[in-house]
Amino acid sequence: MYVPNVQNRTLSIRSRKEPRHRFSINTFRGMTGPELSRKLSRLIKSENSAIGAYEAAGRERSSIASQLSEWGESTEDDAVSDISDKLGVMLAEMGEQEDIFSQNLEDYRGTLKHIRNMESSVQPSRDQRQKITDEIAKLKYKDPTNTRLTTLEHELVRAEAQNLVAEAQLSNTTRTKLKEAFDIHLSAVVERAEKQIILANHARRLLNYIDDTPVVPGDARQAYEHELEARQVLEDAENDLRNWQPNLDPVVSSADQEVPVHGNGISEQEPDVVNTRVDTESYANEETSTHAKKQLNEPQTTMAAEDAVPLAS
Repeated sequence: MYVPNVQNRTLSIRSRKEPRHRFSINTFRGMTGPELSRKLSRLIKSENSAIGAYEAAGRERSSIASQLSEWGESTEDDAVSDISDKLGVMLAEMGEQEDIFSQNLEDYRGTLKHIRNMESSVQPSRDQRQKITDEIAKLKYKDPTNTRLTTLEHELVRAEAQNLVAEAQLSNTTRTKLKEAFDIHLSAVVERAEKQIILANHARRLLNYIDDTPVVPGDARQAYEHELEARQVLEDAENDLRNWQPNLDPVVSSADQEVPVHGNGISEQEPDVVNTRVDTESYANEETSTHAKKQLNEPQTTMAAEDAVPLAS
């Protein structure tokens, strides 16, 4: 925090910052992206607008602080002039806290994007599985004896195995990043609130240095003698902000647990995904082997409609 120089009032209030340009090429992502990620994309876009509002509020607060200081100087009242200037410093610092808060919200928003991106990557896997399922159903209805059914069912088994892995990754990422994102968000809310309280409490101390005892016409007010005390208030506020430390209950996470190495040598950061991959690959191999044995054991006759391989769920 800057301590004002009473000889040069223009240095006592931070200069206004240029507004950030928040245009993004991803403006229409929420309307055109994969269906699975659309809702979260809209949320992320809305947060972008909210962050812009906090930045604008910080700039306005700094502007108001400057106007307060200029007005106080114009009153030609030493007490009002000095205290309004120092109140302006406090208000400008409050505006700075809004800017810091908006930066923390950007980090929170960026973390949410990990979930959105994972949702976008899972959508093709779901679509492929559904496409094969629909193809099988259509072929069974039109031509139940078509030999392509067996091939499609093998493809469906593989697609389901791949989708199981993708869904597990999505579940792990969603839980981990949701906790991480809102830990950032809510910690930033606490920091902003506690620092605003520090500034507001010290700013209220300044008010006691304005003697508002009524005077009768013709009487002179006592000379203002609290310049040093008022300056000390600014220094106290600066020290309290510098020494501020968060005092929050930790958010426990198990995402970094060590992953055992399986017999196939695979080791991932997400144990559920590893297990799912092993299980689904085994499942796919078993299904393929079953189909092959069935074809060898069955007589080489045309498959009847009622003997067709059942539709995989």
